[in-house]
Amino acid sequence: PEEGVMDRLQQAIQKAREERENRQLPPQQPPEEFQVEPEESGADPWAAVPEIKIKPRLISRNRLVSYGGGQAAGSYDMLRTKMLQQILSNGWRRVALTSPYSGCGKSTAAANLAFSLGRQADLKTIVIDLDLRRRGLADILQQTGEHSMADVLQGSVAFRDHGRRHGSNVIFGLNYAQTRNPAEILQSRRAIEILEEIEAEFKPDIILFDTPPLMVSDDSHGFLKNVDCALLLAAAEETSIDHIDVAERQLAELTQVMGIVLNKCRYISGAFGNDQGYY
Repeated sequence: PEEGVMDRLQQAIQKAREERENRQLPPQQPPEEFQVEPEESGADPWAAVPEIKIKPRLISRNRLVSYGGGQAAGSYDMLRTKMLQQILSNGWRRVALTSPYSGCGKSTAAANLAFSLGRQADLKTIVIDLDLRRRGLADILQQTGEHSMADVLQGSVAFRDHGRRHGSNVIFGLNYAQTRNPAEILQSRRAIEILEEIEAEFKPDIILFDTPPLMVSDDSHGFLKNVDCALLLAAAEETSIDHIDVAERQLAELTQVMGIVLNKCRYISGAFGNDQGYY
């Protein structure tokens, strides 16, 4: 009888031990056919970005002179080379394009620089339109969509889904609608974190930011401290020397001034080795 009692006691102990161990086990994984495979570590995020389509008639109508290269692109190719020399010598990556006021051709210059940099096959460039009060680059490139960079910077849309790729080494981040509170978005910690995440995922060599005019609002003033340098664009026969001087001093307080570009020049008589009049 004692042996029977001991056997039942041992069985009860063993059963209690098994139940305790079962409670500590991790939840059972779903069947293999329902498991989601993680993204392959070697996948290229650039290839996953939808490709942009530029209508041929826009090239001349919207002054996209750098799109096809050749002599017409000479001025922007020269600007590209001068810019790259400073970027490489100083270890810069983030470059802002700004102007004293609107109408200086800033967004057109950003588009042309993007196409010029795109012909440098060993460089990866991201162009982000941060002039959130208008469509800017989206109008120049005649692109439409549901979201804007404001949505990306607030974390509601992923950049890989919002961006549009030109060739294999240029990605545009465009605005398809105006934003009501651009200054607050651009100056937020969340926006900076999103930009750092974009850099970490895509690892660009250069990021061009088309930023708001300096003397119109405070939109860019809180953001420009986060770039490495900036180009100041002025319009020939439109932007006064006083406005250029004030804008340059404001810009120098926020970041490194890479240089001043006099845009919309009509008469240069080959002084810089070309007659296109865009630099």
